[in-house]
Amino acid sequence: MKEIAIIGSGFSSLAASCYLAQAGNKVTIYEKNQTIGGRARQFKKDGFTFDMGPTWYWMPDVFERFFKDFDKVPSDFYALEKLNPAYRVFFGTDDYITIEDSLEKIYTAFENEEAGSSVKLRKFMDQAMDNYNIAIKDLVYRPGVSPLELVTVTTMKKVGQFFSTISKDVRREFTNPKLISILEFPVLFLGAKPSNTPAFYSFMNYADFGLGTFHPKKGMYSVIEGMKNLAEKLGVKIMTNQNVEKINVENGKADALIINGQKIEADIILSGADYHHTETLLDKKFRQYSENYWEKKTFAPSSLLFYVGFDKKIENVDHHTLFFDVDFQKHSQEIYDAPQWPNDPLFYASFPSKTDKSVSPEGKEAGIFLIPLAPGLDDIPEIREEYFEKIIDRFEKITNQEVKKYVIFKESFCINDFVSDYNSYKGNAYGLANTLLQTAFLRPKLKSGKVKNLFFTGQLTVPGPGVPPALISGKLVAGLIEKENKN
Repeated sequence: MKEIAIIGSGFSSLAASCYLAQAGNKVTIYEKNQTIGGRARQFKKDGFTFDMGPTWYWMPDVFERFFKDFDKVPSDFYALEKLNPAYRVFFGTDDYITIEDSLEKIYTAFENEEAGSSVKLRKFMDQAMDNYNIAIKDLVYRPGVSPLELVTVTTMKKVGQFFSTISKDVRREFTNPKLISILEFPVLFLGAKPSNTPAFYSFMNYADFGLGTFHPKKGMYSVIEGMKNLAEKLGVKIMTNQNVEKINVENGKADALIINGQKIEADIILSGADYHHTETLLDKKFRQYSENYWEKKTFAPSSLLFYVGFDKKIENVDHHTLFFDVDFQKHSQEIYDAPQWPNDPLFYASFPSKTDKSVSPEGKEAGIFLIPLAPGLDDIPEIREEYFEKIIDRFEKITNQEVKKYVIFKESFCINDFVSDYNSYKGNAYGLANTLLQTAFLRPKLKSGKVKNLFFTGQLTVPGPGVPPALISGKLVAGLIEKENKN
């Protein structure tokens, strides 16, 4: 039995803690904030409840696989509801496409928009499903130790898709700009432009259209609470308000954490905190990656988020609603190519109280608004206010209703908060983008190459950004630690 100290309590840390405790180790999680969950924390005010981070529950099979490893099912811990519609995408006033809860309904929606497009979509989705079966059921469960992990008979047949892009493949088949936007949208969860994302990642389209969108009752935080419940039943100890100040290294081995000025010894240290930040907790000679290395990487966006309580029910929107009424390409360029505050931002709005009465008082509405941004921008209150006005004015026009005067309160969360609350590199929200040169073994390693007994997990390492990959990352790093324990 090893004494294992885990930094952070997000999805990947909680997942890893469960596997490591199941294997017989003594596991303690140290979380710097007052509540657990990392980016998936919860915010409550005046009877309203908001998920502060992830709001989309995709790839239910990944969650099922995680709980099955402990002879459990998700329903042992939280209730799920499949959303219908899954989401709505606005392209202008009274101009929208609704994505419903089955492929057949989605084929019909495409056909209604452009004659003949359903035939093309069927072909595209067949390939997307095939990629999903290869990627999510196999490849992403490999630890990124060697390039040979990607070399199988099946992947060799798909090699061309690693050198094409989502954007090229979609535009080869579709010409309607609305349908193109909808098909390119899911890879935004991977943190990169569709034009920089390998075509193989069309498996995200199958996750979207083929498997659907779900809502855990009481929000995504109920999944965190379920995992906490499981971890504690397995013997994991979880401590909050524990700010890790240093990782102590003796004779080339990580052997302790300095937390709130106190030395806490451990046989193995695992960090689910920001990878770049974690390495700053080491003396410079023990860091694997230089500042120059991180500077050259393509990071997923940051976000400007607003949590808004409305004193009325909001009309003409669904639980998840996307606003693509402006230039998709221009906003992408303002995130990745010439980082700046966007002139006309795309934005996303979530109204969980459309589905879940528990998250707002009766007759009122909980709204979450998100604008994707380049990381590292100047973040001041005046800019936040300016952008709230921008999107609310557009929201009112596009959805044909007044909402601004019904705002009871609004709280914002942006780049400075990602830095202060999560030690996030440049305030990024989603980690390291999944581009071709940042895939699998080309991502920062789960195991330190310079310090023994030091490991990493989460969205800056394998397999990448998103909640399902975070669960997988926790399993992968636990597997590496157990392998080391046996040697």
